[in-house]
Amino acid sequence: MKFDDILYSLGEFGRYQKRLYLLLCLPAISVGCFMMGLVLTMETPKHRCKILSYPNDTYEVQSAYHQHLINLTIPRSDDETLDYSRCYMYTRTGAENSKPANSTEEKCNEWVYDTSVFESTFTSKMNLVCDDALLTSHAKMIFYFGVLVGDLGFGVLADIIGRKKALYVTFVILLAAAFGICWAPEFISFVILEFIIGAANHGAFMICCVLGLEMVGPSKRVWAGIIIHAFFAIGLLYLAGAGYFLRDGQYISIAVAVPCVFYLTYWWFVPESPRWLISQGRQPEAERIIRKAAKVNKVNIDSKLLKFSNEDNESTEGRIWHLFSHRVMLVRTLVLFFNWAIVSMMYYGVTMHAGNMGGDFYLNFFLLAVVEFPAYALCIILLDRIGRKKLHCSFMVLGGLACLSTIFPVLFGDKSLQPVTLTLAILGKIGSAGAFGVVYVFSAELFPTVVRNAGMGACSCVARVGGMLAPYVASSGDLVGGKFGQALPLVIFGATSVTAGLLCLLLPETLNKKLPETVEDGVKFGRTPDKQKKEYDVSSSTKL
Repeated sequence: MKFDDILYSLGEFGRYQKRLYLLLCLPAISVGCFMMGLVLTMETPKHRCKILSYPNDTYEVQSAYHQHLINLTIPRSDDETLDYSRCYMYTRTGAENSKPANSTEEKCNEWVYDTSVFESTFTSKMNLVCDDALLTSHAKMIFYFGVLVGDLGFGVLADIIGRKKALYVTFVILLAAAFGICWAPEFISFVILEFIIGAANHGAFMICCVLGLEMVGPSKRVWAGIIIHAFFAIGLLYLAGAGYFLRDGQYISIAVAVPCVFYLTYWWFVPESPRWLISQGRQPEAERIIRKAAKVNKVNIDSKLLKFSNEDNESTEGRIWHLFSHRVMLVRTLVLFFNWAIVSMMYYGVTMHAGNMGGDFYLNFFLLAVVEFPAYALCIILLDRIGRKKLHCSFMVLGGLACLSTIFPVLFGDKSLQPVTLTLAILGKIGSAGAFGVVYVFSAELFPTVVRNAGMGACSCVARVGGMLAPYVASSGDLVGGKFGQALPLVIFGATSVTAGLLCLLLPETLNKKLPETVEDGVKFGRTPDKQKKEYDVSSSTKL
């Protein structure tokens, strides 16, 4: 029997699978914390140059005299959203309380930071501002590059040594790096540890997704594939709470690292994937796990069902270049790649931009996290009703138009319209979160069986490229400055999201369709016989 046939008898989502699935969802909470943790630990507080003969223990102006001293010491900013320059001060060579005629501007090398939002972050500790400001984006990019490496490396490792062992390896590495980064002494060691965390963290997430889905019956996999992302959102809520109550980057990192200790117990609670054991010819071990699951589910398994077939585990995979072997496959693959990159960039970038939208930082971050739950609920409700293509396009266009619309309250409004800007950003986050849930299902169904794993792996890698671009887009507003700079990141996210959403209309619908098995099936999938015949006639005449 094929393993899916065994699951029908065992129960597609029985008590055993529910318990296992819950255990595999819990690490997604930590994944959410780590994936967005740098938004808090590397937040750049408001800052100004440190002034001699001035009480620099606080960023706030303490008296009219101190305000007068600042006016004489720090030049006005060219950025209309700032009162003073953050990086330059006057060189005073004359009287203490008057600006000398021959004073010049020079870069400062000491700063005073606003502690109203964060008492301390890694950015403020290392003074990663002014000329070094771009280092914060570099650190985030290196983290997401680690995510890409982890997806590839630990995915291969899981296929070689098994899901359980590979998962435990990621947990051990993650625990060590997560605690190590809490006391990183300088920038180089910090980004190296962030790279390791990115690799181990998302490597664990991918293995949890695979291991969970391999134990769930076919009719429950769409549901199970989306619910785990809701646990990711719970992690964002946990991160928001840790930031609000702790207000220190180091303590926040410790709060995120501590739950990783619990995952070391998974060795005794999470079994190896029976599918993987069968593919490795280790049927007796797989049988023991299946019989244990049957006992927990209170069902009886016929011994005839345990005469396994390796038919669905045999090497029938295509190669990555088969995705580009035909014009139709090429177009569809590129459209999916573009959508994965933009969804990822927008999803992470909108949250990274939370500190630049005005208003309360923690409220912004909290709201951008909590709105993911209705987004995933909409996915579950609508995915099998209106179809994958229409739903994905709707999410992308909705989120994109909302982000684009932020340019109006930012450029033509004042601080009183900040709630409007936040609301539009929230709609953008709903769109990107919902699209993330749909694109997983849509892509897996659209790729032919023989290249499905290769296609999904390639899409995941492309998504990481979008994640690596997100911090640069989110910080692009700081480089431009002014009100337009405040709106620029959301405008970029919005324009690319609308474009990607409209392009997906070129793809065929997969709802209630027999999915393609071979590359030839993939080429024919969703195309009318007339289009197929026309292409055949063109190709034949070309040969003549």
